[in-house]
Amino acid sequence: MSETERTDGRRQRADQNRRRIALAMLELARAGEVAPSAEQVADAAGVGRRTVFRLFNDMEGVYREMHAVMVERISPMFAAPFAARTWREKVDELIERRARMFEEMRPMKCAADAHRHRSQFLRDEHRRLTKLQRDTLLAILPESVRADAERTSALELCFSFESWRRLRQEQRLSNRDAAAVWKRLGSALLD
Repeated sequence: MSETERTDGRRQRADQNRRRIALAMLELARAGEVAPSAEQVADAAGVGRRTVFRLFNDMEGVYREMHAVMVERISPMFAAPFAARTWREKVDELIERRARMFEEMRPMKCAADAHRHRSQFLRDEHRRLTKLQRDTLLAILPESVRADAERTSALELCFSFESWRRLRQEQRLSNRDAAAVWKRLGSALLD
């Protein structure tokens, strides 16, 4: 076996272990563990504790890898064109989409938010996600609605991840009931 093949094999194993660690962190976050220890992560990933430290010299790297896995999962939902024809139908479609995306993101985003104050990467990604949410909403609203800054801000807050998290976690609504609340709020703000 050549040196190049050995190096490629090591790199491939490192990439696989990095992904396993990120997936393990996501599963621990899904189980409610927002700050798991290196031992918990290693056990969940099926790797040694030293492997975690060797592949990730800080938590920033773990968050980057977790983020990459999450983006891979939700990008198709963000990128898909709207099937609805009218802007009001698009608002309903936006609600349904965000309910699915935010539910998928919720464990990782909650864990990331708990550590955001310590991570420039997480702060930057939070700003980027907030802007993306706003831009997506503004793109489907007619000018007559966008011209009302107060109403636009209310809609942005209504359909935000933070609103979704509150409905699902603090108010303990089901996914379906939380989406119904969003639809009712949207109707009230758009009528």
